Amino acid sequence: MNTYNLALNIRKNVVRMTHLAESSHIGSMLSIADIIAVLYGEVLNKNVNEPQWSYRDRFILSKGHAGAAVYAVLAEVGYFPIEKLNQYYSNGSIFCGHISHKVSGVEVSSGSLGHGLSIGVGMALAAKKDFKKHRVFVLLSDGECDEGSVWEAVLFAAHHKLSNLIAIIDYNKIQSLAPTKDTIQLEPFRDKWISFGWDVKEVDGHNHEELIGELDFDISKKEKPTCIIAHTIKGKGVSFMESKVLWHYRFPHEEEYVQAMKELEENVDER
Repeated sequence: MNTYNLALNIRKNVVRMTHLAESSHIGSMLSIADIIAVLYGEVLNKNVNEPQWSYRDRFILSKGHAGAAVYAVLAEVGYFPIEKLNQYYSNGSIFCGHISHKVSGVEVSSGSLGHGLSIGVGMALAAKKDFKKHRVFVLLSDGECDEGSVWEAVLFAAHHKLSNLIAIIDYNKIQSLAPTKDTIQLEPFRDKWISFGWDVKEVDGHNHEELIGELDFDISKKEKPTCIIAHTIKGKGVSFMESKVLWHYRFPHEEEYVQAMKELEENVDER
């Protein structure tokens, strides 16, 4: 399966999961589908038969509210049967609304914003001290970068030259209740990361070739941590959800679900 069709399957899974569970955050899940498809389809060193394989790359979803998208990709690449996704957000299930480390393939639980990068910094520093070669990837939301704890971690990572750390920003430009520019202005966003001592790249977060080109590199040739600012569209792939604040919290009701799945079924990529 190519990464574009993997991303499509992620999108179909999360639309179905949020519809059945009547749960939130479908817009955020759709905006990161391409990023996580590229990570799990092409970039991450992993072993689905041995999730705790010591040589694996680590991935942390700091924007834990989009956890269903990671559950979906883990199922699609073989960490557990796809049928288990039907347990999402149900009473007693390990497939919590915010991502849970109890699910095979998930490194850490997250939910409260501003924590994931700090955890990733700790993992990257430990790997450096132990002379280990794996990489640590952390996917953050743009609104999450309002948190002071994020910038403490950014400073720490640069100070310790954590070249094995890659932060990816899902820059969809919409927070929970309003556009990011109307909540707390992030721009000049790239310049901020550069001034804090990071190597910064900007990409189209829905272009898989661009993502692979910037995410898959030899860390031994780097001297700084890397930030990938991925420009995305909230709700990407479903026309009536795209760039709409409404779909941060709303779940797809019956007619919306049917229309969303119809649109996604028409988007199969033959590459």
